[in-house]
Amino acid sequence: MSTNNELKVGSNEMELVDFRIFKQESDGVYEGIYGVNVSKVREIIKLPNLTELPGTPEFIEGIFDLRDVVIPVVNLAKWMGITEPEEAKKNSRVVITEFNNILIGFIVHEAKRIRRINWDDIEPASFMSGGGSVEGSKITGVTRIEGDNVLLILDLESVVQELGLYEPDTQNAPKEIAQFSGIALILDDSSTARKIIKDAVVKMGFNVVEAGDGQEGLNKLDDLYKTYGEDLSKNLRIIISDVEMPKMDGFHFAANVKDDDRFSKIPIVFNSSISDHFSEDRGIEAGGEAYMVKFKASTFYDEVARVVRAHMK
Repeated sequence: MSTNNELKVGSNEMELVDFRIFKQESDGVYEGIYGVNVSKVREIIKLPNLTELPGTPEFIEGIFDLRDVVIPVVNLAKWMGITEPEEAKKNSRVVITEFNNILIGFIVHEAKRIRRINWDDIEPASFMSGGGSVEGSKITGVTRIEGDNVLLILDLESVVQELGLYEPDTQNAPKEIAQFSGIALILDDSSTARKIIKDAVVKMGFNVVEAGDGQEGLNKLDDLYKTYGEDLSKNLRIIISDVEMPKMDGFHFAANVKDDDRFSKIPIVFNSSISDHFSEDRGIEAGGEAYMVKFKASTFYDEVARVVRAHMK
């Protein structure tokens, strides 16, 4: 499905699958425009015959077998409380996604196209979360498209976590956790993800500096350099960065860091929900020392320790 092999590392661009969900109102049908990162999409198929799962919420339509893999299917319209037009239901598609190393299908009414969008043009959707709507609380970003329309980027990880289909592994830490001193810079647009990572690296002895996107991360590096000067790399032991972030993504951030002599020796570990091998390759090409899939405590601690030790030699 993915076409992002054409994207240049550090270009600060992403590709989105543009899909639509229609809403039946008393005065007509309205079109909702949504997107999801191509890197999380395996394929898009016609709605198959599903086996219902008794005792599950109504928005979990059921399961089906895709090449010997059982995949749960979520009806996004039902989950968002949208009344579906009958015609839209008949023509539904299933977007098969993979992230956090799990496969799940999402029913949409129409899959339109793939869009290439610069992260600079994506605004965080934090302003929507205070509205109390189910839809608003699970939007991670917004961007304008042609016709002055707005495309909403769904936070699929939050959807799946809320449904109980995925829980971050934050408990299975090694019995002995390596101890270090110094600073860890954490970049993630999700405050929940930052807290999980912060709690982990604090256990390792680090002090934490946080940033919500790549641009803020560069600003934090500038501030740290004003404090530590040429000794920064002796004090800032590691940078742990998400990939998908508004304004500046993790790959573009890393490319900037590695091109700056002040910061180039500081190791970067990517910690992302995107679990395809191509993104891992892009992360290494961008200058990362490691790429991990969120969030598996059993490997997180060991991988961070490995990178920090290698940097200290």
